[in-house]
Amino acid sequence: MEHFSHAYRRMIDARPSNVVSWTFFVLLWPLSLLYRVVTSLRAALYRTSLLAVYRAGVPVISIGNLTVGGTGKTPVADALVKRLLDRGLRVALVSRGYGGRFSGTVGCVAKGDGQLLLSPRDAGDEPCLLAARNPSLQVYVARKRALGVQAAERAGAQVIVLDDGFQHLAVHRDVDIVLLDARAPFGNGQLLPAGPLRETRGALRRASVVIMTHAVQPCREVPFRGPVLHCRHRLADALMTIDGREMPWSLLAGEKILAFAGIARPDDFFAALRARGVVPAATLALNDHQDYSGERLNRLIQSCDNIKFAITTEKDAVKLRTVVLPCPCLVVPLVLAFEESERFDDILGPVLERIR
Repeated sequence: MEHFSHAYRRMIDARPSNVVSWTFFVLLWPLSLLYRVVTSLRAALYRTSLLAVYRAGVPVISIGNLTVGGTGKTPVADALVKRLLDRGLRVALVSRGYGGRFSGTVGCVAKGDGQLLLSPRDAGDEPCLLAARNPSLQVYVARKRALGVQAAERAGAQVIVLDDGFQHLAVHRDVDIVLLDARAPFGNGQLLPAGPLRETRGALRRASVVIMTHAVQPCREVPFRGPVLHCRHRLADALMTIDGREMPWSLLAGEKILAFAGIARPDDFFAALRARGVVPAATLALNDHQDYSGERLNRLIQSCDNIKFAITTEKDAVKLRTVVLPCPCLVVPLVLAFEESERFDDILGPVLERIR
C-alpha cells in the first residue's frame, strides 16, 4: 500500500513518466474535471454568502496549502504560533485533526498548561506535536472548524490560528497564509485526483501572503500579486530522544541505522539525513499520518532487527512515546529559517494592533 501511495505522489508531483503512470493519469483526469466544478461552485456559494461564514470576535490567521501535503506546513505553523506567543498573547490553534479518531463535535487537545488531553491517535499527530512544542498553546480539533473557533473564543483566546484552513471557507480569516513548495509549486498542474491541487491557481487571489517553502535556490514566479516570502527547512544541530533529551549527531557515526518516516515525502527526510552525512542501513517509507499499531507497528519492530539506532521525524515521534522498540529511537527536529522575517512580522502587525 505504501508503495502505491508513494508512486502516486511522484505522479502528481511531476508529469507521468511511464505507461503505468500515464494510465492512472488518463483514468483520473475526468474526475479532476468534476472536482474542479464542485470546488468552483462551493467557493462561489461562500463568496456570494449563500453559504454562511462565521466571523469570530478575535483575529483569525489561517495557514494552509493550495496542494495536498508535503509543503512543510507544520514547521511554519509552529513558527507562527511562537511569534504570537512571544508577544504574550493567548493563542489557540484549531485543526481538523486529520488522521485522528476523534468523532465528537470539538475536542480539546491542550488548554495551554502543558498537558495533552487527547492522544495523537485520537487528535492526530500535528495538533499534538504543536501542543507539545508550545506548552502555553491552546489546541482544539473540530471537523467543523467554526465550532472549534467558538470554543477557543469561549476559553479566552486573543488570536486563533486555523490550521490547514485555506479551503475551509466557513470561517472568516483576517490573514490568509498559503504555502507553496518552491521545488514544484503546483505539481503537475492538475487538480485532485489526477494532480495535487486542491483548487485552481486562481484561488491564490484570496491569499494575504504566499510563503515559498524549501526555497534553497531561486524560485519560479507564481501568479500572485501580494507579498511572497521564502523559507528553508533544515535538520537541527542536535538529535532528541523520544522523551526529549538532547543527543549529538556524532552518536550515529559508524552505526547501523534504520530511518523511517510516515510523512507526505519520506524521501525528502532520507535525503536530508544523507546530506548530513548519515547513511541509513535501511529506510522505511510509510504513509502520511501513519498510525503505529497492529501490522504497521509489527513491521517497524521487525525492521529494527540488528539495528543500533532508529531515527525518525518529530511528527512520527509524537505517536511513539508509549511504543517500545528493540533499539533506541532518535528524533530529528526541523529548524525553519525565513529570508524575510521582518516582512512576516509586518504582515502580522495589523492583527496585533487590533488585539491591543
